[in-house]
Amino acid sequence: MYDELIAVHTIMRRGTELTADAFTRLAAGGPVDTKTLASTARWLTTFVHHHHASEDDLFWPLLRGLFPEAVAKLDELTAEHEALDAELGGLTGAVDALTAGQAPAEAARRGTSAAEKVRDILAAHLDTEEPALADLMPRVPDADIARLRKAIVDGAPRSGPDLVFGLLEDPDRAVGHDDLASNFPTPVRWLRPLLLRRYRTRLKALGQVS
Repeated sequence: MYDELIAVHTIMRRGTELTADAFTRLAAGGPVDTKTLASTARWLTTFVHHHHASEDDLFWPLLRGLFPEAVAKLDELTAEHEALDAELGGLTGAVDALTAGQAPAEAARRGTSAAEKVRDILAAHLDTEEPALADLMPRVPDADIARLRKAIVDGAPRSGPDLVFGLLEDPDRAVGHDDLASNFPTPVRWLRPLLLRRYRTRLKALGQVS
């Protein structure tokens, strides 16, 4: 399951980079469709928040019980989640200003600043979290892994499947890609080619040139 978590983390890392880059292009006067940018940023905030809520509500309590020596580190990670949630709130506010049409240039600059903060804080957080989980996850009993996986899959956001597939594969397949994708509902896996085309269309709307 550790590789599946890395795959999810890769989606988030790439999603924050995509969003920050698009806001930067918009602030510079580039050809960025604001509706597409807003939907991408809103998907990102929902996806990141859901993942961290799953960790705080499901993973950390289990790991605290199994590994008392890791409690301090897990508490530190929870505090980082709270700090990141505040920055996600700032990004949501910037998107709200952008979609309201209030001073588009200022909204773009505000969005750029907020998206860059989310990108940088998330990257630093994951750089801390991943080594800690690499040590703990292999020691979690299989029955607990199965329960966690089911809970996370059942509660995962259903929006933005094109972004999930696209970011898993662009620019290359993430570590854990196959393990994570195998948990997707079969109809969603069948739609992969269509969703990847939608992802490429989204990139063009965000002004990204291949």
